[in-house]
Amino acid sequence: MADRVVPEEFFRERYGVSAHALERVLGSALARRADDGDLYFEFRTAEALSLEDGQVKKANKDVSQGVGVRVVAGEKTGYAYTDDVTLTTLTEAARTAGHIASGSGDVQAVAIRSTRPERELYALPASPLDTPLAAKIALLEAVDRAARAFDPRIKNVFASLAMEQKLVMVATADGRLVSDVQPLARLNVTCIAEDVTGRQQGTYGGGGRQPFGFLTESDRHLGFARAAARQAVLNLDAVDAPAGEMTVVLGPGWPGILLHEAIGHGLEGDFNRKGTSAFANLLGERVASELCTVIDDGTIANRRGSLNVDDEGTPTQRTVLIERGILRGYLQDRLNARLMGVAPTGNGRRESFASAPMPRMTNTFMLAGDSTPEEILRSVDRGLFAVSFGGGQVDITSGKFVFSASEAYLVEGGKATRPVKGATLIGNGPDVLTRIGMVGHDLRLDEGIGTCGKNGQSVPVGVGLPTVRIDGLTIGGTRA
Repeated sequence: MADRVVPEEFFRERYGVSAHALERVLGSALARRADDGDLYFEFRTAEALSLEDGQVKKANKDVSQGVGVRVVAGEKTGYAYTDDVTLTTLTEAARTAGHIASGSGDVQAVAIRSTRPERELYALPASPLDTPLAAKIALLEAVDRAARAFDPRIKNVFASLAMEQKLVMVATADGRLVSDVQPLARLNVTCIAEDVTGRQQGTYGGGGRQPFGFLTESDRHLGFARAAARQAVLNLDAVDAPAGEMTVVLGPGWPGILLHEAIGHGLEGDFNRKGTSAFANLLGERVASELCTVIDDGTIANRRGSLNVDDEGTPTQRTVLIERGILRGYLQDRLNARLMGVAPTGNGRRESFASAPMPRMTNTFMLAGDSTPEEILRSVDRGLFAVSFGGGQVDITSGKFVFSASEAYLVEGGKATRPVKGATLIGNGPDVLTRIGMVGHDLRLDEGIGTCGKNGQSVPVGVGLPTVRIDGLTIGGTRA
């Protein structure tokens, strides 16, 4: 790629961190009894623009930099970080992390060797940040016009554009030096519709590890605007959601967020090592319908949740979590993999240099089945068809969840009929997996808007799902 940034050269020139300096710092960090450790360098440039009431009212640019030093002894992690990156502060952070982790010992020399990622999942011709400001403002204004033109009942439009480019470099205790350039772009649109019946909203968006031009390619940004407007107007005509237990059909794509929250977190290594997950100690056992195969894959090109290497320098991979209903594995970072006696899966992720890594999802989805979406709907006499979701909550220990549907329809006599509002899906993640009765052939990944929170850290993720039928799920609504 022309003028492509080489992170090792960038960090060496900016901070003077030669291979010899890294060896000294790691040696200082590992001077006390330690099983693992790393240095994580980060330089992040981000821009955000937002539109409201037809005007771009905010435009921010932020630059952050720093390094985190981690030392691991047994189950204990010592972590220190600094945004003043000098050899002196690095050495002090290394000593602090080592003291936190425990024990005493001799200084250990760590020979550093530079390696390149095995793949290039998002080698862009230019950073998303390189596009002129005028073009970004024009995109938001075009989104506003398209949404308002969709229907006169659209009274306001909120649109946000977020872009970043992050340079990372990881020096590991086993002597590897791995780096990556990580772009990210996202457009979100929310529309407010009003008439005599009330006020409703609709939301849509997308992005990924893509150039700015991806958002305007084939008028993708205008499609997002119209989709958000359509959902808002649709909900004006929606009837109150029924309450009670019924068959639920989940649409493809973004409804995979239910899979992510209600099931995915329970398959992360730390929860299972500590025995706090509903899936703990169930490897090799049936935990779902035989129609269910669940995958986490960080290697899909240009996807929001994809990475060439995770935040510990481990290559990402395609991990089978559940295969035809049988639990096959967990998502692992280095610490939990070592303690559980398995290999890391490339799922060690952190929000920034100020955060220690932990097991996190990348792109999590269920594989397609054999049924058509039409066959699945025809099999339901009375139920709910949930096409999109808003917020939700889940208890990792029990697997219990509550999700609100932002777009849903009644299913009557095998057909999706009237739109409904106020529907919430209430259930238990592990139990829901056993209730899946049909799986469609229409697997779709989300458009690229997902952000996952865990222990106060947020990271970009992807989700996906084919159309699925869940036999017996509690719906919270306002109509009996």
